[in-house]
Amino acid sequence: MDGQYLPMSEAKVSVLDWGFLHSDATYDTVHVWDGRFFRLDLHLDRFFRGMEKLRMKLPYNRSDIEKILSNCIALSGHKSAYVEMICTRGGSPTFSRDPRDAENRFIAFAVPFGSVANSEQLERGLHVAISNTVRIPPKSVDSAIKNYHWLDLVKGLFEAYDSGAETALIVDINDNIAEGPGFNVFMVKNGRLKTPAYGVLAGITRQTVFDLCSELGLLVSTGDVDRGELKDADEVFITSTAGGIMSVTRIDETVVGDGTVGSVTRQLTELYWKKHVDPAWSRPIIYE
Repeated sequence: MDGQYLPMSEAKVSVLDWGFLHSDATYDTVHVWDGRFFRLDLHLDRFFRGMEKLRMKLPYNRSDIEKILSNCIALSGHKSAYVEMICTRGGSPTFSRDPRDAENRFIAFAVPFGSVANSEQLERGLHVAISNTVRIPPKSVDSAIKNYHWLDLVKGLFEAYDSGAETALIVDINDNIAEGPGFNVFMVKNGRLKTPAYGVLAGITRQTVFDLCSELGLLVSTGDVDRGELKDADEVFITSTAGGIMSVTRIDETVVGDGTVGSVTRQLTELYWKKHVDPAWSRPIIYE
């Protein structure tokens, strides 16, 4: 923060920062596994695209930010972690309400790795509830920009908890499945994979599944997925930097498939974690 490295407990953001006041910010989170960044280039690409679309500028280029992220990990000593990069609108020295007057701000941090699903949930599969909450449509907020507009997702989570589920999926304006809080969703039917296309963030792990399917010769497509179609799937899984590929074995009161983690999900999961040591997909961190 502000050109210096410091403990998380000492990090502070001004209450006048538009990132805090208006959720006027973009960010990206890359994970480190066993001392290696995974797919860092894709995360940096999306971060810079988000800043460009939001008309934000920083005094750091791509190489500078990559070095800052590496330093955060090296100084923390974490071997498995989340490393987040954030650009906020900042604030205006004259308290102007014109966003062009704001001084954009960059923040980066490293924290220990955690997953959407714990080890027990990963083995048995998650219980997900489909919320009636509608995801913010892309005509309002560009879903291609990773953002902190989470009130719809949080509302969906509370609805899921109220129904006894462990996490939520919310719907788009056409009542088709959109995404969940921090993850995309895939279904498998007769060996073919499908994932929602409208109004969702194109997650890096989502893209990774496409790449893995290409390598394995599996057919995958994007398109509308309605509630009935999802519940009738042979397998369902979610994808996130926070945990990778995670099976869903129950949707509302419906058991997915035979109620166990499916063979396609296991195949993709195994290859996903193998790729974490592949130099084409990951890069080592120098901790000295």
